[in-house]
Amino acid sequence: MKKIVMAAGLIFLAGQLRAQTKENSKTMNNNSPREHYTFTLGETVTRQHVTFKNRYGITLAADLYLPKSKGNQLLAAIAVSGPFGAVKEQASGLYANKMAENGFVTLAFDPSYTGESGGEPRNIASPDINTEDFSAAVDFLGLQPFVDRQQIGIIGICGFGGMALNAAAVDKRVKAVVTTSMYDMSRVMAKGYYDKLTPEGRTKMLQQMGEQRWKDAQAGTPAPGPRNLPEKLTGNEPQFVKDYFDYYRTQRGFHPRSLNSNGAWTATNALSFMNMPLLTYIKEISPRPVLLIAGEKAHSRYFSEDAFKAAADPKELIIIPGAVHVDLYDKPDIIPFETITRFFRQHLEVATPATPAIP
Repeated sequence: MKKIVMAAGLIFLAGQLRAQTKENSKTMNNNSPREHYTFTLGETVTRQHVTFKNRYGITLAADLYLPKSKGNQLLAAIAVSGPFGAVKEQASGLYANKMAENGFVTLAFDPSYTGESGGEPRNIASPDINTEDFSAAVDFLGLQPFVDRQQIGIIGICGFGGMALNAAAVDKRVKAVVTTSMYDMSRVMAKGYYDKLTPEGRTKMLQQMGEQRWKDAQAGTPAPGPRNLPEKLTGNEPQFVKDYFDYYRTQRGFHPRSLNSNGAWTATNALSFMNMPLLTYIKEISPRPVLLIAGEKAHSRYFSEDAFKAAADPKELIIIPGAVHVDLYDKPDIIPFETITRFFRQHLEVATPATPAIP
């Protein structure tokens, strides 16, 4: 199975270098994109659409979730993003909603160049800029009069788990970090799944992306790669691809702005990740705590296990029995929200009255 997964992963990465494909504009419900969330807003929570800028001047779009019973005390806050290629109306919004139900101010944001956030060209990712997106979210939260800026944590899901760990390492304002189904995007793009990409294969990919840059420069716009997920499954895909399809391409998790539901990254998207390891300074998160959560049967499990080995104390690794990668996107009966809540309540202590109280 590992060989199948590895091969599929290499095909996926190499696919970013292939010819342009059309983006499907299909939607799977009658709601407008702004109204379409893949989860139900909690009865004890309010949601407000907000925007803020990161250090590069890119305007980020986000949803701010507040507990209705926040009272007159300053609250701890949590910024959430991910999965890689998803939008705030999907898994990150569900996490933010749940943590707001549990008493935190939460912010689910679209990363730069995707979703409703700004940045041109569209549909690209960056280990630097997407790490900065988390810090910009901390900027925003720390300016809110009902937030204790000394008590801010972050949650990264899937590929934004690696970005969250990188952000926590560089941004000392982050007091605690949680990842679920974590991917180290720089590692998987640079080395392939299970680090099986050969030096020759890496060289070939970089050469192809170099040639693609000339084509993009001549065209004046970057060409997209193939769709992140196919229109239909053939039945021969690895199980983890079928799992992704079951989330992103069905009513369960589809959103028209999500690249994984309805689009593609650019053909050269992998370029910066291949030479900028995200977890180089993971030990510098310490003495602030890290909680890593992965599914027992997740193809991505090894990323969390290796990050746990590399991180310094205090750290905690939780493996969810029987769970696959996407189970930790949207299944509250599997996602250990009680544990996540306990972790943040332990490490983000707030008891300072807010003056004045915010209605």
